[in-house]
Amino acid sequence: MRVRWALEEVGQPYEVRLVSFAEMKESAHIALHPFGQIPTYEEGDLVLFESAAIVFHIAENHPGLLPEDPNARARAITWMFAAQNTVEPPILERETALLLEHDKSWTEHRLPMLEGRIRKRLTELSDRLGGADWLDEAFSVGDLVMIGVLRRLGSSGFLNDYPNLSAYVARGEARPAFKRAFADQLAVFTASQQA
Repeated sequence: MRVRWALEEVGQPYEVRLVSFAEMKESAHIALHPFGQIPTYEEGDLVLFESAAIVFHIAENHPGLLPEDPNARARAITWMFAAQNTVEPPILERETALLLEHDKSWTEHRLPMLEGRIRKRLTELSDRLGGADWLDEAFSVGDLVMIGVLRRLGSSGFLNDYPNLSAYVARGEARPAFKRAFADQLAVFTASQQA
């Protein structure tokens, strides 16, 4: 979704190739993504994997997601890395505990600790965002990745305690490029469920 959104923001056409879970473990896909995951990105002879790396490549090569001012550009890149490396890890840990470890004896005791870590990061992010619309002066790749991370919280209720973060995510989701990317992603999901 983050890659689709980035491509929509910069107005670049793209084709989507769906890959099944079985295909992700086949040698043809492993040649594109050594860890057998998605997404992958192909542009001529260039093959990239990892959504943040792909989004960064798109932002570097097409105007619209990185500010021209060198300092603002550096801040946008910093927020992109903060989203992936600081805010997302505790969210992913909680998802793993709920989805893959829900039947383990330690999960009940581990969840409060993981949820505390999420709340700590959300509090810090909320304090930094304050009443601003975006993490820096204008929407950038940093916002795109951060909103993508925050959307992982979905219906968990975490964002209910942070009205400014809820509004921040809503602003991102209201962008025309996001709406197009989401509609396309939803259409693919719907079609796969009907197949």
